[in-house]
Amino acid sequence: MNPKVSLILCRSAKFLVACFLITSSIGYAYAQANSKSNDLFAPENLVAWCIVPFDNQHRTSAARIDMLKRLNFSQYAYDWRHQHLESFPEEIKLAKQNGVYIAAVWIWIDKDVDSPGKLSDDNEKLLEILKENGLKTQLWVGFDSNFFSYDNEDTKISKGVEMLKYLRKRTMSVATSLGLYNHGDWFGEPDNQIKILKELNDPGIGLIYNFHHAHGQIESFPALLTKMSPWLWTVNINGMKKEGPQILPIGSGDKELDMLKTLKKSGFQGSIGILGHIEDEDVEQVLQRNLKGLRMIEKQL
Repeated sequence: MNPKVSLILCRSAKFLVACFLITSSIGYAYAQANSKSNDLFAPENLVAWCIVPFDNQHRTSAARIDMLKRLNFSQYAYDWRHQHLESFPEEIKLAKQNGVYIAAVWIWIDKDVDSPGKLSDDNEKLLEILKENGLKTQLWVGFDSNFFSYDNEDTKISKGVEMLKYLRKRTMSVATSLGLYNHGDWFGEPDNQIKILKELNDPGIGLIYNFHHAHGQIESFPALLTKMSPWLWTVNINGMKKEGPQILPIGSGDKELDMLKTLKKSGFQGSIGILGHIEDEDVEQVLQRNLKGLRMIEKQL
C-alpha cells in the first residue's frame, strides 16, 4: 500500500478498523519479500522442513521445539501424518510460547478422498485444529498423481483450478495463502503449476519449489526460475546430482552450487527450506549436516 494512503486512512477514526484489517492482511509473499535480513541464507530466513514424520527419535512436540531452538531455527513448516494430528494442538501452543513460528502446514489432496465440495476426514481435522488454536499460516498443497489422471491437458488444468478455488474458499479463515508444492508427476512440473496459477489469478496462491523433487529440472532451472519468480515464495534446497539420490546433504552434490548461485542472482527474497527428510536417522543430525553444507556453499557464492 502507498504509505501516504495508509497514513490518511489511519488518521481518520472512521477508518481505524479498515486500517487494521488492511495492515493485518498483508500476504505471506509480501512478508517474505521484506525479510529481516538482506542475506538470503541468514538464520532468520531459514525454514526447517520434513522434520515430523522424518525422525527416528519420534520426538514429542516439546522435544521438537527444543531441537529447533538449539539449531537456531526461528520457524518451521509442519508436515504430518494421521497419527500426528492428536498432538498438533499442543505443538501449536508450545511453538507460540517459545517464539517459534509455524510458517506453513502441509496439506495433501488425494482424488480418492478429496474433491471440490469435500475434504478427507484428516484434512477436515487439520482445518479444525488450526481454527480452534488460532494458527493462521500458509498451507503447502501437494497433490497425489491420481488427481490429474486425465488424458486431456485442459481437463487437468480445469480440475486443478476447481479444487484450488474450493480449497482457497474453505481455508480463508485459517490460511494466509496457499503454496503449490511440486511433488513429482504432472503437477510437479512448474510449467503446469503456472498454467493453473494464471487461470486462478489469485495473489494468495503461489509456489513452493523443492530441489529434491526437481532432479529432472536441473538443466532447465534458470529458465524455470524466471517463469516462477512472480509466484515463488519458498525454495526447499537439497544436495543435487543429476543421477540422484533424491535426498542428499547440501554441499554433497555437484549441481546445487550453480542452482543456488542462479537463485541468489535472480534477486529472490523468499524463504529457504532446510530438509530433515530421512526417516531412519535422527532429524537433528540431518539438519545439522544440511546447515553445515549450506555454510560451506555460502563461501562459494
